Amino acid sequence: MKIYSAPLQGYTEAVWRNLHHSVFSGVDAYYTPFLRYERNEIRSKDIRDIEQKNNSVPNLIPQIIASTPEEMHPLLQLLRSEGYKRVDINMGCSFILQAKRKRGAGILPYPQMVKELMQEVAQNSDISFSVKMRLGWESKDEWQQLMPILNSVPLNSITMHPRLGLEQYKKAVDIEAFANFYKECKHPVIYNGDITTLSDIKRIEEQFPNVEAVMLGRGLLANPALAQEYKEDREFTHGEKRILIKTMHDAMYNQLSPRLLGNTQFLSKMKPYWEYLLPDMLKREKKAILKSSTIEKYMMNVNIALSNY
Repeated sequence: MKIYSAPLQGYTEAVWRNLHHSVFSGVDAYYTPFLRYERNEIRSKDIRDIEQKNNSVPNLIPQIIASTPEEMHPLLQLLRSEGYKRVDINMGCSFILQAKRKRGAGILPYPQMVKELMQEVAQNSDISFSVKMRLGWESKDEWQQLMPILNSVPLNSITMHPRLGLEQYKKAVDIEAFANFYKECKHPVIYNGDITTLSDIKRIEEQFPNVEAVMLGRGLLANPALAQEYKEDREFTHGEKRILIKTMHDAMYNQLSPRLLGNTQFLSKMKPYWEYLLPDMLKREKKAILKSSTIEKYMMNVNIALSNY
C-alpha cells in the first residue's frame, strides 16, 4: 500500500515538502495545497508553490479547487505550462469561504455542477485527474447521488475523507460510510482521515485490503516519521524522531528566516506547526514555543523542548 502526503493550506508548501522528503522517507506522492482562480487571477504565492524549479520531490501532484469549468481553465493552462500530467480536484475542503462559493465540499450537494466539472475532466484527456472529497456537505448520502457521475469518467483515483463538510474535523470519521463508498466506487480508492499512528495505517490496510493508499494529513504534521514507520514496519523511538525533526526544523529555519522579514512573519509561519508537531511533548515546553515573541526565544525554546523529548 502507498502512502501519500495530504494537501494542507499553510503547512505542506514547497519548503515543507522538499525538506520532509530530504530528511524522511516513506511518502510515495506529495499533494500541493489547492490552486484557485479568484478575481481573474491566480495568486503569485500559489504559482511559486507549484513551479517545478521550486520543487524537488519526485512525485508531486498539484491540486485545484473550482466550482465551474471556467474556473478550471486558467488553472489547467498554468499546470500544463509547468509540465504537469496529474491533477487532483478538491471536492473536500470544508473552509466556509470556499464552500459558500460552491467549491470544495460545498459543491457536493450540486450534482449538475459536479457533472460539468467531470465533463471537463473527460475533455482534457492529456491530464490524469483524481478527486479528493468528503461524504457530503450536510448529508452523508450526498456522495451516493454523485457516484454515477464519478464512475462514468476516467479518474486516476478518489480520495475519501469520511466526514461531512459541516463537521470539518470535529466529529469522528465514519468508517461504515467509507466502507459503503469503497464498495461502490469503480476507481482506485485512497483513505484519508484521523490517521495518527502506525496501528491506524495497519487497521485501514487490514479492513480495506484493496485500498490504493492512505493519505496522511495532520498525522504527518504531528509525526513526520509516520510514513517511514509504515514502510519500515516499526515505531521510531523518541530519540530517532528528535534527531530527524531537529534536522528538518533547522533546515526550515535556514531557508525561511532570510526570506521572511522580522520576528512577526517568521514566527507566524513557524509556530503553527507546533500546534500539531509532537503532541506527546511536555505541555509547558510546547506552550513556551507558542508564546515566543522573538526568533531568538523561539529557537531557544525549540531546542529545550527537543532536547527533553
